[in-house]
Amino acid sequence: MQTGFDFGVGADLGFMRSALARHFGLGPQIHRRVPIAQLVKSMLGSRTRDAISLAAFERLVRAYPTWREMAAASDRERRRLIADVTFADDKARDIGLTLRGIALGRPGFDLTFLADRPVAEALAWLERLPGVGRKVSASVLNFSTLRRPAFVIDTHILRCLRRFGVISAKADTVTAYDCVMSATSGWSADDLVHLHIVLKRLGQTICRWDRGECRICPLKGHCALATGPSLARRDNAMPIESRDGAALAQKR
Repeated sequence: MQTGFDFGVGADLGFMRSALARHFGLGPQIHRRVPIAQLVKSMLGSRTRDAISLAAFERLVRAYPTWREMAAASDRERRRLIADVTFADDKARDIGLTLRGIALGRPGFDLTFLADRPVAEALAWLERLPGVGRKVSASVLNFSTLRRPAFVIDTHILRCLRRFGVISAKADTVTAYDCVMSATSGWSADDLVHLHIVLKRLGQTICRWDRGECRICPLKGHCALATGPSLARRDNAMPIESRDGAALAQKR
């Protein structure tokens, strides 16, 4: 797909990361947990604010000091501890199913074996677990101590990539992931974390779901939304999430 530049998606993404880093002054800022902890944290975080999902995760690990205890707890008990996250009933159930499933083959809940598998194979292994879609699987590989190159795409980032013109207006998370990973060959896990952080901040503060503040955006001279024809501007007035929110939902 043609983007705001003539140099290809890789150049677009490199420019976006540099320009947004200058604007926000952000570098990699994540706490790397062991993979099983990141898996549970990421499952809680789908379609939920970071502060809320983190607090829910901390309540779970305080209540259940071991993953085996968390797996053995009833769905109702887990649901009580994570009641304020989105889709709490589904997540309470899926966390139990996922942990019990992992325990069958990995009784120590050690997922470090994923470090030795190709990224695509590791993603596929994780995505066979209940409640795990591409956002969660990529989070486990990149944000955990595994430190694998996998780009994590949330709704803010998907919106920014669509509006900038990197992907089509109806591209889903997996399509966006494939596009970004193809264009960022050679980028490290930390490089991709940095891109994730600055794009997410852009979506949270400037390129918001209800409208884009194009006049103050550091990407405005190159963005398809800010410089494109009237169709792009109509997209700005009609939030993408409200038009095709189903495409944004992660597998639960």
